[in-house]
Amino acid sequence: MKELTKNENIKDWYLKNFELFEKQMNGHNHELLKKMRETSLAKFSEFDFPTNKNEEWKYTDVSFARKNKFNPLPSERKTGYTKDEIKKLVFGGFDYNLITFVNGRYSAELSDISEDGDKIIIGNLNGFIESHGEIAGNYLGKISSEDNLFHALNGVYMQDGVVVVLKENSELSKPLQALFINGDPEENLLIAPRNLIVAGKNSRASVIFNYYGGSKESYFTDGITEIMLEEDSLIDVYKIQRENPSSYHIEKLQAIQKDGSVLNHYNLNFGGRLIRNDINSKLDGENIETHYYGFYLGKENQHIDNHTFVDHAKPNSMSNELYKGILDDSARGVFNGKIIVRQDAQKTNAYQQNKTVLLSADARVDAKPQLEIFADDVKCTHGATVGHLDEEAEFYIRSRGVPSDLAKSILIRAFAADVIDEIKIVELKEQINHLIFEELHRQEVSF
Repeated sequence: MKELTKNENIKDWYLKNFELFEKQMNGHNHELLKKMRETSLAKFSEFDFPTNKNEEWKYTDVSFARKNKFNPLPSERKTGYTKDEIKKLVFGGFDYNLITFVNGRYSAELSDISEDGDKIIIGNLNGFIESHGEIAGNYLGKISSEDNLFHALNGVYMQDGVVVVLKENSELSKPLQALFINGDPEENLLIAPRNLIVAGKNSRASVIFNYYGGSKESYFTDGITEIMLEEDSLIDVYKIQRENPSSYHIEKLQAIQKDGSVLNHYNLNFGGRLIRNDINSKLDGENIETHYYGFYLGKENQHIDNHTFVDHAKPNSMSNELYKGILDDSARGVFNGKIIVRQDAQKTNAYQQNKTVLLSADARVDAKPQLEIFADDVKCTHGATVGHLDEEAEFYIRSRGVPSDLAKSILIRAFAADVIDEIKIVELKEQINHLIFEELHRQEVSF
């Protein structure tokens, strides 16, 4: 990576590059984006990089972003990918609507979208703003706030992203897979996707975010995803993150849910040097359901940090969270799950569970479940457990003639099952199980 010299300041370096970035955007610098970038630029100037003195970053060291230069200017190099190669990267081997981004840039030739019309809009952010500026202005930047330096940095350098707009009573007949291929063999890039999903009243869709490391070089993905669920809508969001061991990934997802809506979010982390996910939902109505399912597999010196936040703002809704992690070698995990039940949110049901298995003496997890309850007629539980594989169960399996490594693999996959089994797309579930098996055997799990 390109490190700063003693006389350089990383914030000044990003600010200096902003003028070049604006020039390179050329026709993709709509007035809406210009205003958003100007606002973000002012916030970026005010924010400092978070340190372990900040409670929300207590267990996650982000000094990599302060000490190294990640080029925010869009890469001019050709993608180098063929359609046949893209087919191999599409996760789940299923018939999808496909939208592809290479190093933050939309690739029309590597995308295949069959459901884009009057009732359903699928496309890239820049094209969407040009053709549907009024809709973009109603939602973009209105769902998620910029609460720290990384959010503001995304606002300054957002290049493109996936947009899905479902009008009232519409439904995607097949899932959308958004494939983000990141990594340049010649430089360390900053990639800043801004994604938007708007689900109109009584609409339905499944969206898969597939983040893939396309090179061995270090890069930094700094993303924001905004989701609006109107009345009685249902959205399934899958995030599959399998990037290279030198990459860094920080992303915030913010959802706002209205009466009767359902959000199912599946967060699956397998690759990257440092991963930080902030997954937030505001339940701004009644009879809402929010389900968070998470699974992460860390090895070597990986750091995987998942922060969730569920804000029960109104009565008669429920949330359910189940996060599980497996850590080997010197990997470190962080789980911070916060639930707020506000004074008016009577009849709330909120459940949260985090479980971690450590496969080595050097692996570590820091778990911090949080409940803040300001209403009295509620049912809320939370818990976190850390342990090792069940030796008695392993002995039982081995006594049936199963080799040691396979017995341990069976136990690990059983541990992950109650998260993975919630995946609705059968082909996706099968490939996730296969990926877990591959990762376990690739790293020669130490147990």
